[in-house]
Amino acid sequence: MSYKAKAVQGKEGDVSSHDGGTSWFYSDIVKDHFFNPKNFLDRNPEPGEFNAVGKVGSPACGDELKLWLFVNPKTRRIEKCNWKTFGCGSAIASTSMASVMVLENGGMTLDDARKMKPQHIMERLGGLPQRKFHCSVLCDKALRDAINDFYRRAEEFDKIIVEASRVIDPISKATDRDIEEAVLEGAVTLEAVQRKTKVAVGNPAIVAAVEDLIRFYREKYFGADETHI
Repeated sequence: MSYKAKAVQGKEGDVSSHDGGTSWFYSDIVKDHFFNPKNFLDRNPEPGEFNAVGKVGSPACGDELKLWLFVNPKTRRIEKCNWKTFGCGSAIASTSMASVMVLENGGMTLDDARKMKPQHIMERLGGLPQRKFHCSVLCDKALRDAINDFYRRAEEFDKIIVEASRVIDPISKATDRDIEEAVLEGAVTLEAVQRKTKVAVGNPAIVAAVEDLIRFYREKYFGADETHI
């Protein structure tokens, strides 16, 4: 199943752009998870209720998310997953679906949870509009942050995976995170990423490296078979 939700030019959809020129539709699954979110935490956590927490915010749309886990210390399976978010319908639906996925079949192990990708969430939702792809990344990042938090509390520091940013272009000071966010916002060609970040503008020596990063993030979030958004 494709995880893209088709934008329809000139037709009325669930949501329309400000100018009314483009509309897009949400699947019934997305609507259900938005109107009836699963595992949403409508209170403050009780002491000892969870043993891991992840937090993340997305500069792409201003969404913020907090996700709590209870991980069985022996089996390392996720037995409980709750969340709160300040975000759009796609962010709510994506996080709701992700929380369902990690609890299925007795709960994912932490290793398996780390293998879950945004496109897996989008496929289960029946697709998301193009401009909302980054919302599935929000819950994916919060989950990985919570997994790191579990290992940090367990003092298993060798299992923590830190996603640090690094400067790619010393002239524009553009980092790999800047390129990542540009791709998530729909810039999947060198020219489009340069318009957003100015990376490699006037610095042709790093163009090949930038193109490799664009390809990496495109495949990471949208699948190896995707050539455009």
